[in-house]
Amino acid sequence: MNPATALAATFTDELVRCGVTEAVLAPGSRSTPLALALDEASRAGRLRLHVRIDERSASFLALGLARASGRPVPVLCTSGSAAANFHPAVTEAAESGVPLLLLTADRPPELRGTAANQTIDQIKLYGSAVRWFCEVGVPEARPGMAAYWRATVCRAVAYATGAEPGPVHLNLPFREPLVPDGDPSWPDDLGGRPGGAPWTAAAAPAARPVELPGTPRGVLVVGDGTTDPAPFVAHAHAHGWPILSEPSGNARRGPNAVSAYHHVLGTPEFAERHRPEAVVSVGRPGLSKPLLAYLRTAEEHVVVSGTEHWPDPTRTATRAVRSAGPWAGEAADPAPSGPPSPWLADWLAAEKAARAVVDAVLDGPGAPEEPRLARDLAAAIPDGGLLFAGSSQPVRDLDLAMAPRTGLRVIANRGTSGIDGSVSGAAGCALAHQAAGGGPAYALIGDLTALHDQNGLVIGPGEPVPDLTIVVVNNDGGGIFSGLPQARLPGPFERLFGTPHGVDFAALAAATGTPYERVRPGGLTAAPPGAGLRLLEVRTDRAGAEEARARLAEAATRAVRETL
Repeated sequence: MNPATALAATFTDELVRCGVTEAVLAPGSRSTPLALALDEASRAGRLRLHVRIDERSASFLALGLARASGRPVPVLCTSGSAAANFHPAVTEAAESGVPLLLLTADRPPELRGTAANQTIDQIKLYGSAVRWFCEVGVPEARPGMAAYWRATVCRAVAYATGAEPGPVHLNLPFREPLVPDGDPSWPDDLGGRPGGAPWTAAAAPAARPVELPGTPRGVLVVGDGTTDPAPFVAHAHAHGWPILSEPSGNARRGPNAVSAYHHVLGTPEFAERHRPEAVVSVGRPGLSKPLLAYLRTAEEHVVVSGTEHWPDPTRTATRAVRSAGPWAGEAADPAPSGPPSPWLADWLAAEKAARAVVDAVLDGPGAPEEPRLARDLAAAIPDGGLLFAGSSQPVRDLDLAMAPRTGLRVIANRGTSGIDGSVSGAAGCALAHQAAGGGPAYALIGDLTALHDQNGLVIGPGEPVPDLTIVVVNNDGGGIFSGLPQARLPGPFERLFGTPHGVDFAALAAATGTPYERVRPGGLTAAPPGAGLRLLEVRTDRAGAEEARARLAEAATRAVRETL
């Protein structure tokens, strides 16, 4: 057995022993040994392998698989610029705490720095974005290598899933031959521990009890993140606190949910009269400027984080506490034990008034089309479904308009809040969600986001295909910029920020063989089970979108004022 084949077989076996069930690769020559080993494991039913022709798409597919499952997912590429194309997914995984295993094949040391074909400096290529980097070294046919390789895999998985979960980079230089030579001999035993156990068992981080304030004038804020919100939702119910949850916080449910918090806190009189004694924030809040401003008014701000790097964009945290544990679904919300306290009653009255106005405006003439679409889609997805929200305008429209509900998991790439790889990331989330028994998945993304990752629609024959409906909001450009000060510069605005493209999404879908349908903003219906991958285009008017959102905000603010 040649050294490259031996390392690849041992590495792949140990990955499976460490709990890896999904793997992704992009084709290349230098990565051949690991590609063949992963394919053999896939054929044996030990893991599920996904192949993508574009490294950026492959890395975001792996990111989505790892984010939705909570398990480490390796993604493999060849040497050179292929590895550089992983970098956007690496930064998102780093900021979101997603366990991504980056396996980059490389040229051996004697070919580096010589202008050899397809060779770049891959040592610590991703800098501080990874939790651990290891230059594995060129495999050699000598005793002791199997223990080194297996221990390295276990250490990589431990770093990726430990107290500070995130991406890990293993750089793997190979000398030729890169394919099996038919010789089974090796100077040492390549086998692993008995019973399929990992070479080194690393204990998972233990959950830590969290001490939270019990003041009656408290507020729970749930932002994007992987911390399970259920115990904090229970704390809020027990103490009569309102719950202000972003869509991907997955706590916008139950009797204490204030889904219209953006409008409620955007009413200065309400925010001033309802200064909190304590705020507990879980995850990474960042969608609503009124909410971020409200955090500055709290006497005590407790930030709950799964790592030592707690999110505190307003620099208002008075205490940061650790709470280990991934997103674990919904806990049953307790029924109210009695009438709400005056504090909670004020919030619920404002929520009822604002919610009624938001729905009335969205159902009336001249309604803001995109918030209405977001609200209706979130309501239409069957229980057990998943919604991937694009990080530009779609997730903000969900935040503005999504009503409280149970049975829906919302995911967004809010670590770096980029639009990179969203089609591929949504596909990965859907595949992992459905592998775990979940229902159909949807993605709500903008047109520029879809174009940025149109290669995510390229899925080869025989590859696992997600049950995923991608809803593209096409306003022919970057609609989110219309709400920024740049929009007041009519001369350069359209070319530099609006960026109209005129792309025919029907033709784009046809080019990739993706079923396509154009629907009206109010014409969305749930996909039938097993519909597979399909693309729905909803065309909206960018020119009047911000004026319509402003009218919505004004109407909601008036309604909140009337409750004071």
